[in-house]
Amino acid sequence: MEADVPPVTLQNTPGLVYRTRLPVRIWHWINALTVFIMLMSGATIFNAHPRLYWGDYGANYDHAWLVIGRRGTEGFLNLGGFEIPTTGIIGYTEHSIRALPPLVTLPGYYSLAEGRQWHFFFAWVLVISFATYAIYSIFSKHLKNDLLPVREEWKPVNLWHDVKQHARLHFSVNGSGIAYNPLQKIAYLGVIVILIPLVVLTGLTMSPALNAAFPVLLDIFGGRQSARSIHFLCASGFCLFIFIHLVMVVLAGPINELRSMVTGWYRPPASRAGATA
Repeated sequence: MEADVPPVTLQNTPGLVYRTRLPVRIWHWINALTVFIMLMSGATIFNAHPRLYWGDYGANYDHAWLVIGRRGTEGFLNLGGFEIPTTGIIGYTEHSIRALPPLVTLPGYYSLAEGRQWHFFFAWVLVISFATYAIYSIFSKHLKNDLLPVREEWKPVNLWHDVKQHARLHFSVNGSGIAYNPLQKIAYLGVIVILIPLVVLTGLTMSPALNAAFPVLLDIFGGRQSARSIHFLCASGFCLFIFIHLVMVVLAGPINELRSMVTGWYRPPASRAGATA
């Protein structure tokens, strides 16, 4: 659900407004493809050692805060000492003894070398597309006008009102559905300002060559294993964001939302109601 709105309507299709500009749409689809490929190739890389640690070092006999594994034909997830049976989902499935099954990995079989090739190539795609989008957002004022919450929107009473509106499946602002609502702004800013920079920087921190060139990264993130853990948590954050985003798109009307992200044109809720009255 995007909102980058010049005041124009589609003359031969009454009720449609131009909601999403071309640069935003291009970045949306490039970013969607890139993130999915990086998540799946990252799952392949994770399968090489499905344990996470804090600090500089981590190996099989070191204390791990997260482990995904199996004992015979029983899969499990151990999180901070609390163990959850996961047989048939992760750790052990009918078709896989890897931590994460082939359904969510790229390639669809275990190959650490190929997983790294996919991951590193699309990491550059992510960096270049994000830098281009950031420059566009600043100079076009998309960031200031559409993404940054105004002072009133930060007030707890207004945020709580928006939460209640979402719980009632009312997602639009003033019934228009054109502008971002406060929760959207916070979620998108979280991805743009926190998740993407963190996932890039922690990825760089895991590179031995870059550690030699920029040792300060190890100090910032508390060691290579800590960077790997933060990288994993960022990936989990992307998964959560994607899930919620797709649910919101379906609940808000997938055809109308997809039309906006493909063509830029969107039919506000009031116009849809009038068309069916």
